[in-house]
Amino acid sequence: MKHLIIASTSTIYGGKPLEYLLDELVDFYKGADEILFIPYARPGGISHDDYTNKIAIALEPIGKNVRGIHEFESPAKAIEQAKAIYVGGGNTFVLVSQLYKNNCLTALKTAVYNGTPYLGTSAGSNVCGLTMHTTNDMPIVYPPSFKTLGLVPFNINPHYLDPNTDSTHMGETRETRIKEFHKFNTQPVVGLREGSWLEVKDDSIQLKGIFNARIFEYNTEAYEIEATTHLNELK
Repeated sequence: MKHLIIASTSTIYGGKPLEYLLDELVDFYKGADEILFIPYARPGGISHDDYTNKIAIALEPIGKNVRGIHEFESPAKAIEQAKAIYVGGGNTFVLVSQLYKNNCLTALKTAVYNGTPYLGTSAGSNVCGLTMHTTNDMPIVYPPSFKTLGLVPFNINPHYLDPNTDSTHMGETRETRIKEFHKFNTQPVVGLREGSWLEVKDDSIQLKGIFNARIFEYNTEAYEIEATTHLNELK
């Protein structure tokens, strides 16, 4: 059975990495003593080893070992053999480029459909959608394609921010940018606020966490959904 947690972020303000998700992860990663971590989204400033170690420390409280995919000779084979997977955040363009370079996209999709639990945060959540077009990241590298895993039938916008009415900044809001996306594309977009996530269990998609999500559909006014809402019909 397909089982994913697609989270807006790994760390909420004032907390430690994955701290707000640990209770969920106890059951989510049940039966897996080791997590395969994919640190490809980090473009620099922290090595894959250091990033993996940071996640290993974060998952220690629930008794999980963590091993980075970069430690394996064949990344695709590592995914195939993994008991559980976590794809971390960073820059989505870098992540997608590395997933294509290392032949990981098909391996990831196959693993998820075979029942391997998949946790994604930030960039790792962006790639669960149909494409990466609704990322907030700068295009610092050019991936072979913007198509991603398509594990849900819509796009994701992690770190979704509402307009700040007290700000004098006259730039575009997230809502404006997503509306621009819909001038050329028709798939829905789910704006995930910090502290919220989607739990996917086979054909069930449910919003969880502490905030509403904002839903953008083609030629439709954006609207809010509350936590516990199912998004199964969103296509």
